[in-house]
Amino acid sequence: MKRVSYFVTGAVMAAMLATGASSYAQGPGFGRRGGGPGGPGRVGGPGVALPLRELNLSDAQQQQIRDIRERHRDESRQIGERLRTAMEAQRAAVEATPVNESLIRSTAQQLADVQADAAVQRAQVRSEMLSVLTAEQQAQLSKLQADREARAQQFRQNQQQRRQQRSQ
Repeated sequence: MKRVSYFVTGAVMAAMLATGASSYAQGPGFGRRGGGPGGPGRVGGPGVALPLRELNLSDAQQQQIRDIRERHRDESRQIGERLRTAMEAQRAAVEATPVNESLIRSTAQQLADVQADAAVQRAQVRSEMLSVLTAEQQAQLSKLQADREARAQQFRQNQQQRRQQRSQ
């Protein structure tokens, strides 16, 4: 069960990084056109989906955000490639016959290490982006994120209720 959990977590991380890397490839302003990571009006990198459009950023702030994205572009691509490589190595280890438990464990640990690197990188980019915002914009962002989480929680509850109704 733990192996499956590692694999699923890795797959999710790879998808997040791949999405972020493709948004970087679109160049500055990609998120402002509504196609960036996290949905319309969101700007960021891998896993950094901030609703910046809704914060009415000044031109200077928008340029600073573009600069932050540009500075981290190569690093994000490298982490994405490392993640894909680690996931492929783990998949190959899991599918190998005969079962090689030590190989599976070592590839799972390598994948976990890359995932940790990706999480740290996302946190650093997010922190840099937040530092561009005024106190009022940060407060507004907190409210927007709380609202988004409340909607997501409501959605999860509705989905759970539907599943329970179908199983009865």
